[in-house]
Amino acid sequence: MINLNQKELLQFPAIINEVKKRAIGEYTKEKISNFRFSSDLSQVSQWQEETKEARLILESQQHVPFMGLKEIKKYQEYVEKGLSLQPSELIDVADFLRSSRTIKQFFAKNQFQTPILADYTQLLSDFSELEETIYKKIQNNQVATDASRLLRKTRKKMADIEKEIQDKLNRFIRSDKNNSYLQEKMIIKKGDHYTVPIKVAYKNRLKGTIVETSNKGQTIFFEPESVTKLMTTYEMEKATETAEIYQILAELSGGISEKMPEIKETIEVITALDFIFARGKYSRELKGVTPLMNREEIIELNQARHPFLTGEVVPLDFSLGENYRGLVITGANAGGKTVVLKTVGLLVLMGMFGLQLPTKKPAKIPVLDHLLVDIGDQQDLANALSTFSGHLKNISHMLEKVSRHTLVLLDEIGSGTEPNEGASLAVAILEEMYEKGALVLATTHYGEIKEFAIEHEDFLPAAMAFDQENLQPKFQLLLGQVGNSQALWIAKKMNIQNNILQKAASYMKKAPYETKKKEFKTNQEKIAEKIQEFSVGDRVLLKETKEVGLIYEDLGKDEVLVFLNDELRTVLRKRVSLLMSASELYPADYEVNQLFVDYQTRKKERDLLRGSKKARKQLEKEAKERRL
Repeated sequence: MINLNQKELLQFPAIINEVKKRAIGEYTKEKISNFRFSSDLSQVSQWQEETKEARLILESQQHVPFMGLKEIKKYQEYVEKGLSLQPSELIDVADFLRSSRTIKQFFAKNQFQTPILADYTQLLSDFSELEETIYKKIQNNQVATDASRLLRKTRKKMADIEKEIQDKLNRFIRSDKNNSYLQEKMIIKKGDHYTVPIKVAYKNRLKGTIVETSNKGQTIFFEPESVTKLMTTYEMEKATETAEIYQILAELSGGISEKMPEIKETIEVITALDFIFARGKYSRELKGVTPLMNREEIIELNQARHPFLTGEVVPLDFSLGENYRGLVITGANAGGKTVVLKTVGLLVLMGMFGLQLPTKKPAKIPVLDHLLVDIGDQQDLANALSTFSGHLKNISHMLEKVSRHTLVLLDEIGSGTEPNEGASLAVAILEEMYEKGALVLATTHYGEIKEFAIEHEDFLPAAMAFDQENLQPKFQLLLGQVGNSQALWIAKKMNIQNNILQKAASYMKKAPYETKKKEFKTNQEKIAEKIQEFSVGDRVLLKETKEVGLIYEDLGKDEVLVFLNDELRTVLRKRVSLLMSASELYPADYEVNQLFVDYQTRKKERDLLRGSKKARKQLEKEAKERRL
């Protein structure tokens, strides 16, 4: 059995689901889910030929007559348990039995175009007699009246009784004496009983049976006494009909049981065809090309596309195994390295599954014994494993299985630890896998691993193309080249500041690092350094005396002049704290200076400003007095 570790990382379960969507039978879908790979080249090659033949039928617009396939396996199990099938289930079985005959005829007509599929149908049996019996006895999803003489006789009696009941009820509702009793003049069937709606007030005036009462309780559904006697007879005939129907269904199910060995073989053959055509349908949607399967461990892809990538995808050209057995891919993050690994791995699995591949020319795909994958974050918090430890645990299991006819896919090998140690360990792992005979495809950023790929005679370096001028990845694999990680491009894309990018670029050119010690001040020192500037009129608190005053003047670096209790005081700046600024205290056009003089002084200043002779004479008088 082929070993596939973590194939879900290659999205192969999604491929399985796509194929299942295109299958008809539930048993087919189960088979697809439980598919087992084969390392037998002839078997895998046959699967590819089967898909190719199915695709030919689909492309020719022909339709294989699959009928009754959806639930056939379930009906088989019912019959094997001794259960009788219901009419609709018997029709499904008859449809399936009919499809056995028509499918055989279909492929006989197409045998030269599809010889392998035609060979399958040689095993199909003809169930014409059983098929016709079911169709004769089951019609319109019920047992036909002519299925037996007893059933025909019983149903005739039941029909006659029903007619007599209808007649009696019609006479009842037409009778004048019953007019006042009736809620409505109509016959209403309640279950198996024929009734008439009677007003509840008259329920005790009539002889018969109350079958049901309306929700509001105003109406009773009444079966007259004469009808009740007929219903007793009808129910006896109904019991006879039920027993006869059961007998007929049991006989038909028994007929299927007698043919069960041939039917089971037919189920397997038609399910296999359904599986093949599901592969063909999906291959057609992929516009797939039949690959050339080989056991020589050769992979060659021409213009390959990942089936789940949409939009303008750059096709992949890839080769491994013929001229070299190891390939190490380098290049930028987000440049497509991991996509290459996943595309190669997934297309190999699809080829071994029997699907045609989305390539321009027929791909060369190896039939493997093992496909081993280590992609993505292997961190396991539950088991206290770091990403690096998780990768190593996975690789340890891989090393136990690796051998010839093995493809190993390793993403970012050696990453997650100290670069020199990680690179050295990675090279040793690559050597060991190569020595054991594996095809190795790895990605890395480490220079030591790049050098190993360059120097090793059976390894080849490869790079993801990068547009240096426009700083954009091209998502194109270049065999034989070495790529850079383009860390600065990634950083720029992630909006890292330009000054940091410039420094990093200079360090890449071996510029000396900035290693001088820098003094970083504490928050308290920063606060102490900050100078509080004041404006005229600011209300302030003198910290030592707890007095409140107004700023008269900011004297500069260390001191301020505070107006307090009609006098001016010079105070150290650090001993004053702001309570409220002047801009908050006064209107925009307010004359702040008037805060510091009395009313008579302010009046005199205003009189002088407006040219008052009296004020000027008073000012001259005061000046003369000061000179004396």
